[in-house]
Amino acid sequence: MKHSLLTLSLLTLLPFSILAQTPEERGLEIARQADHLDRGWQDQVASIEMVLRNKNGEETVRENRMRTLETQGDGDKSMIIFDSPADVKGTAFLSHTHAVTADDQWLFLPALKRVKRVSSANKSGPFMGSEFAYEDISSQELDKYRYKYLRDEAVNGADSYVIERYPQYENSGYTRQVVWIDQKMYQPVQIQYYDRKNTLLKTLTYHDYQQYLGKYWRPGRMEMQNHQTGKSTTLSWQEYKFQNGLASRDFDQNSLRRIQ
Repeated sequence: MKHSLLTLSLLTLLPFSILAQTPEERGLEIARQADHLDRGWQDQVASIEMVLRNKNGEETVRENRMRTLETQGDGDKSMIIFDSPADVKGTAFLSHTHAVTADDQWLFLPALKRVKRVSSANKSGPFMGSEFAYEDISSQELDKYRYKYLRDEAVNGADSYVIERYPQYENSGYTRQVVWIDQKMYQPVQIQYYDRKNTLLKTLTYHDYQQYLGKYWRPGRMEMQNHQTGKSTTLSWQEYKFQNGLASRDFDQNSLRRIQ
C-alpha cells in the first residue's frame, strides 16, 4: 500500500506532458505552445525578394513588401505589395485570416483599377504564379487544423518535433501537412504538403532564422519545392521591423487603393 501511495504521489508531481497522452493531444500541445510563444509582436513589416523558377531553372524575380497586423480573437491581417517588375508593380494582396471559417482575401489590380475578391473555393490556386498557394500565405492559426504527434527527429542537426496537421477548411488543397518544429524556437523548419489524392505535392524549408525583440524568431529564407512540376519559389526576407503602429484601417479594402 505504501508503495502504491508513493507511486501515486510521484505521478501527481509530473507535468501533464509526461503523463500518458494520445498522439492527437500531444500534437495539439506542441502546436499550442508554438502559437503561445509567438504572440505579442503587434505588427510587422518586411521586404521580400520572390524568385520563381521553372523546371528548367529559368528565373523570374519579384520585389515586394509585406505588412502584418496581429489581432485578438481572430486571425492576423496581412498585405503584400508588389514593387517590381513593371508587369506586377502596384499589385496588392490583402488577407484577413480566420480561425475556423474561410479567409477573406482580395487582390488590387492596378491595370484595371479595381479590387477583386479571391474566391473562398480557390485558396489552393497559385499565388501570383508562385509555388505558394493562397492558403499558404495566410497566417496559420491554431484552430485551422487538427493535430497528431508523430515522432521526434533531428533536421540539420537541430532536434524537432514532427507533427501532422489536417486542414479543417473543406476547400483546402491539402489532405494533410507534416510539420517539423524546432524544439528550441518552436518554429517550423520544414513542411511537407500532401494533395487531395494524399500524394506528396510540395516541401517548404525554412533557413537562417534570427531572433527579434529578444523573443520572436523569423526566417531569412524560405524554399518551396513542387515535386510534381519541378518548379520552385524562394522567398528572401529582409528589414524586419516590429511594432510600427499599424491599425485595422491599414488593412481594409480602401487601403488597397491607397498603397504606396
